[in-house]
Amino acid sequence: MSEPKILTRGWDPITPADAGWTFVSFAVHTLAAGQSLDLPADGQERALVPLAGTASVTAGEQQWKFGGRDSVFDGVGHCLYLPLDSAGVLTAVTDLEIAVAASPATTRYDAVLVTPDDTEIELRGGGNASRQVNSLMPPAFRADRLHVIEVWTPGGNWSSYPPHKHEHDHDGESELEETYYYRLRDPENGWALQRVYSPERGFDLAQRVGDGDLLLIPWGYHTTVAAHGQDLYYLNVLAGPAPKRTLQAFQDPSLKAAQDAWPAAGIDDRLPMISNDPR
Repeated sequence: MSEPKILTRGWDPITPADAGWTFVSFAVHTLAAGQSLDLPADGQERALVPLAGTASVTAGEQQWKFGGRDSVFDGVGHCLYLPLDSAGVLTAVTDLEIAVAASPATTRYDAVLVTPDDTEIELRGGGNASRQVNSLMPPAFRADRLHVIEVWTPGGNWSSYPPHKHEHDHDGESELEETYYYRLRDPENGWALQRVYSPERGFDLAQRVGDGDLLLIPWGYHTTVAAHGQDLYYLNVLAGPAPKRTLQAFQDPSLKAAQDAWPAAGIDDRLPMISNDPR
């Protein structure tokens, strides 16, 4: 399995072969209004999340129109889940930027459109490690392997701190491949820092990330910090081999005291950053 790595803006769609793993595929497509993209029946389940603009998808006798936000900082997302072997066509109703995640699947579930009405704003962490989370496809979602989550982090805050990992399938931890797709409110000047490390492997990555970059995490503790004044969004996709849907994470035990302090610190008063009112 490959090491964790960051791909800078302009990366090509990622397949498991590209990433050096087994499950997660990820792409972001930019389509002009009226353009279409075929979605093949190829043994995978898919999740489609409009980042900006409105999409229409036809699969069999079903059709959905969804999206509508101007950017990821103008509202929480919609997500269309297409189950195993759903052939369809994606069409841009307006100019469209859309993320498409996929994973091999073995069980076919029903197609589901998740709207802002179906999700709740979650505020996690505390103090300068507070963030806003929109779980589009959480563990309770009826899908095979895919999990999809949106996260917003105010400038200057840490996100998913203390660092955690999804590396081994045992009590208290799940084995999951993971991608982070980053967007900044100020795309030209905004940036964040990403760290991924594994003491047992002697690995430590600490790198600047910018708007449109993509992180591949096959293993290792990981955490992100947004630069001061630079609000950060990332779309988080996870999938793994476990037959039970779970996002159990193992946190770096050396930093447990930091998590214990969050309740007393309270949530950053800049949160929530983004409304979940339907667009």
